[in-house]
Amino acid sequence: MAYSLPKLPYDYSALEPHIDATTMQIHHSKHHQTYVTNVNNAVQKFPELNGLGMEDLNSAVGTSKIPAEIATAVRNSGGGHYNHSFFWKVMGAPGGNNGPSAELKSAIDSSFGSLDELKAKFNAAAAARFGSGWAWLTSQDGKLAISSTPNQDNPQQALAETKGVPLLGLDVWEHAYYLKARLLLSHEPPQVSQSCETSQPFCRDVSQLMIMSL
Repeated sequence: MAYSLPKLPYDYSALEPHIDATTMQIHHSKHHQTYVTNVNNAVQKFPELNGLGMEDLNSAVGTSKIPAEIATAVRNSGGGHYNHSFFWKVMGAPGGNNGPSAELKSAIDSSFGSLDELKAKFNAAAAARFGSGWAWLTSQDGKLAISSTPNQDNPQQALAETKGVPLLGLDVWEHAYYLKARLLLSHEPPQVSQSCETSQPFCRDVSQLMIMSL
């Protein structure tokens, strides 16, 4: 069973002005497609992995279930495919819903004190991730937690420091925001070492898009 690029649940321009259509098109059709292609190339060498769904494959990252020969490729590209497939689904245009359900709001208040405090901690986790990676809101054993991971790692993987079921995920790789950031940074393209810390207005925008989709 080959993995495939999922269709977006909205048009590339749907998240304007927070994320521009060109960035969305490149991010989805080029970057995400590359992860899909690479993970398929890796797992096809080992037929015993071909039947694994993307969640199961990611859960196996960091264990002996993934052959050493393809461990890095599966971690990076399998993680990239899982992360991006999740990312597209948790974003929505502002005003798309009425906020978190009563049950989720209760969990947020219990874990963070308030929705505003969740937003602040989530934004801080994204801004503090040096280089490339992701910020996450997860649920584990009835508790909510905020964490970040490097590169294409995620909380589903056995090697994650903070494990859990992802509820929100924010991509802080340059390819997620570099066209928007270029305008914010006096028309200078971001350097490779720059992360969400250099484009905090954008990160706040995207965090809002996702948190409003809870």
